[in-house]
Amino acid sequence: MRVLGIETSCDETGIAIYDDQVGLLANQLYSQVKLHADYGGVVPELASRDHIRKTIPLIKVALQQAGLTGSDIDAVAYTAGPGLIGALLVGATIGRSLAFAWRVPAIAIHHMEGHLLAPMLEENRPEFPFVALLVSGGHTQLINVMAIGQYQLLGESIDDAVGEAFDKTAKLLGLDYPGGPALSLMAQRGQVGRFVFPRPMIDRPGLDFSFSGLKTFAANTIRNNNMDQQTASDIARAFEDAVVDTLVIKCKRALEQTGIKRLVMAGGVSANRTLRAKMAESITKIGGQVFYARPEFCTDNGAMIALAGMIRLKNGVSDSLDITVKARWPLADLSPLTFTSLHKST
Repeated sequence: MRVLGIETSCDETGIAIYDDQVGLLANQLYSQVKLHADYGGVVPELASRDHIRKTIPLIKVALQQAGLTGSDIDAVAYTAGPGLIGALLVGATIGRSLAFAWRVPAIAIHHMEGHLLAPMLEENRPEFPFVALLVSGGHTQLINVMAIGQYQLLGESIDDAVGEAFDKTAKLLGLDYPGGPALSLMAQRGQVGRFVFPRPMIDRPGLDFSFSGLKTFAANTIRNNNMDQQTASDIARAFEDAVVDTLVIKCKRALEQTGIKRLVMAGGVSANRTLRAKMAESITKIGGQVFYARPEFCTDNGAMIALAGMIRLKNGVSDSLDITVKARWPLADLSPLTFTSLHKST
């Protein structure tokens, strides 16, 4: 079976085709970073219009890359939320229209479930249950993943998400949008220990996060120092180290509280090299394992949507022709599924 995946939740148009026997057959991605750079952030109306221009051409390219036609597709999966309503409507409308025309099931996918399952695109896949750290521009959550569709929220950010905090701090340092990756690159040149930022909420019980205070601390540090390139790098290093240490401490606490030894990191921030290295070192010391996808599957992409669609297709899930998308959509609202092997037995 083959599933076409469509991702249009924000500022990236992702199209992919997943085969349950072979794996990923095609993966196309168009980023709108240059379009939104002049505004310092995503402009929803511009994002929607660009998805309209790019989605159909990318689907054609993906089919050509896979050597397939519409008649070879067994289902169409598309992101139905959470995300920007206008952007979601583009993917949902195109996805349902193609499913109707090709007479195949249409499958609405939760964007964060796609991220959560992205590590299963790799050969080294986590087994259930596991704890998932979802870290992106819009989300910072710790989830107890008991099975597909069985998700328990353990903790989340009470203010800024990690990616949002990275971007805001990068802007304070004069870096262009999107600033998170640029800040991480700058941090590699920073001196450890020149500045020390607080590790928020680690002295409190529970698994919630708070990162807005780090942004304020960074702003005060920048204002109180004569800024040159090295000083900026040192501040970036202190900020990144504080974020990473906080995430590591909370993840260790989540594993200890649940008794689970497997941790999955997903979302755009999970591609951060420092986070990956420190998390692996820390979790390994307590006898645990860390799983994550390759960097191109950490940010928004069609591959994770096609994969999630395949799993739901194998569980007999399909949706009506009604076009419904959700700006907000808690993972806990999803229904439990019986996990099915991604590949056919030979």
